[in-house]
Amino acid sequence: SSSLTEAREFVKRLRRQTDLCNMVKTVRALLNNNSTVTVLRSGLHAIFNEKSLDVTKDLFLEKFRNPKKRQKNIQLKCLKNFISLLTSSTDIRDLLSCLSSDLQTFVIKPSKNKEAFKEQASDFMLKWNLLLSNVGKILTINRTDSFG
Repeated sequence: SSSLTEAREFVKRLRRQTDLCNMVKTVRALLNNNSTVTVLRSGLHAIFNEKSLDVTKDLFLEKFRNPKKRQKNIQLKCLKNFISLLTSSTDIRDLLSCLSSDLQTFVIKPSKNKEAFKEQASDFMLKWNLLLSNVGKILTINRTDSFG
């Protein structure tokens, strides 16, 4: 049974790696197209300028939590840092390095112990996924040219 469990884990990791490789190929192709990157950047900037993400921002405020534990909106900071690097000449490694650096700064370093890290990491991932889902919806509905 342990061999079966290990085999299943190996298959999961292999699928994840294959998915990541395919995603990197797609992103590289997009980054090599100057007009696509320009339209995407303008769409993303428009989302912030139009305050389309206000509903999402309200979810991050965590008004009902203890003010000492209130987490600043690190997901929006990470997304803005990511967008600031987004150009047609940007290498995908630079984008991943930016995200990695932000995770180190906002999630890993502030963690005092393993339990705190798990809590912060899961909280970050939940809110990051929510933010990206909302950005995707807004681009799909209001900015179809940017989403292409």
